[in-house]
Amino acid sequence: MAAPCAAHQNAADRIVYLIFDNIAGRPGRAGRKTEVERTDIETVISNLIAGRFNDPVRIVAFDPLGHWSKDVSRELAEEIQTRCDIDTTPVPEHIRDFVRSHWAAPAAVAF
Repeated sequence: MAAPCAAHQNAADRIVYLIFDNIAGRPGRAGRKTEVERTDIETVISNLIAGRFNDPVRIVAFDPLGHWSKDVSRELAEEIQTRCDIDTTPVPEHIRDFVRSHWAAPAAVAF
């Protein structure tokens, strides 16, 4: 039986996340990669909340087989804020600036 080709892999298994961390007061100048191979989004979020990064500035997702990249900072900031809201806990201090700068509060709905 032949091994499955890369085209049939789950897209999430191919995505690599690059977290740009503010190191030594130079925002965006230094980057740290999380597990280069097959990092899942849950691991990235858990690592952010747990404090594995000093002061994240931006997060970019890459799919080398799909030939695309995307800034996912807003999506992750929204997810972190949502999880903290559900747990009724404040956003951890080490990622508070990241969440504030990327999260767009829902617009008030006028009735």
